[in-house]
Amino acid sequence: MFLNINSNKMFFYFILIFSTLISISSNSWLGCWIGLEINLLSFIPLISNHKNLLSSEATLKYFLTQAIASINFLFSILIKMILLKNFEINNLISIMINSSLLMKMGSAPFHFWFPNIIEGLSWINCFILMTWQKISPMILLSYYMNNNFLMMIMIINVIIGVLGGINQTSLRKLMAFSSINNLGWMLISLMISENLWLFYLIMYSFLISILCFSLNLLNTYFINQLFIINMNSIIKISLFINFMSLGGLPPFLGFFPKWITINFLIMNKFYIISFIFIMMSLIMLFFYIRIIYSSIMFNYLKLKWFKFYLKNNSMLFINLFSMISLLGMIFSTFFFM
Repeated sequence: MFLNINSNKMFFYFILIFSTLISISSNSWLGCWIGLEINLLSFIPLISNHKNLLSSEATLKYFLTQAIASINFLFSILIKMILLKNFEINNLISIMINSSLLMKMGSAPFHFWFPNIIEGLSWINCFILMTWQKISPMILLSYYMNNNFLMMIMIINVIIGVLGGINQTSLRKLMAFSSINNLGWMLISLMISENLWLFYLIMYSFLISILCFSLNLLNTYFINQLFIINMNSIIKISLFINFMSLGGLPPFLGFFPKWITINFLIMNKFYIISFIFIMMSLIMLFFYIRIIYSSIMFNYLKLKWFKFYLKNNSMLFINLFSMISLLGMIFSTFFFM
């Protein structure tokens, strides 16, 4: 099967979705914390795999980091309930709550667990961790934001996302640092407008889903595998379009939310932040071009000792993703015109 889902996994997927809804719709901080804990306990069975040592290690690391963040969050909200009227303490509490939520979503400078855990997961679980698992912490973050603190965090995110991905050969780690970079964009869009954040998140989830599912079907985890794999031109074009779109290159679909965000920043005279964000996006584009360069420019290496097998019915899904990518580019081109 495409996602290899059994009845147990279906149950945990349902709890995963339901716990996020509990967290974002709760009218108390304690209810939000309970939702986050249920979310943690439902995601751990999905990523654990006793046959894979890396997966077992990733599961334990994920549990420990999320448990530490949850303890900090609970401690902060309890102090907030007791010392609500003291302004100086309230400012400190807002930083503590923000820090614990940023740690939960894998934001820099609390990001050190994120690439290591991504490395031990399958592409499907990577997709969930990079998209769905960020929703509830970000919405809770919007309830109690410390603007000055978050401004600093955004700039750190886009810089760390770029610096971390420079020497990576693992596609999963590179996508993890790309996610950290995009998290900076999502945080700035959240400060501008919740509707803009939702739009950016949907666009990012759409693009990252196509990439994760395509790489899962191709069974590709490292950049050097793209030299060896014999891909037809449709798959090459699909990967090229999606990587360029994720990097925010016009006229691709991924440029649209970044363009709106930059427009709002310039209107509000945040020129230095706009410059940093644009320059970091330019360096991210270099990473994506480096990934796809091997498969676009060279013919595959035909090795006698290496055989490449696509998973069952994979070509159907890859061609479908290719069509979605091309339609997205055409739609964005007409929109900008």
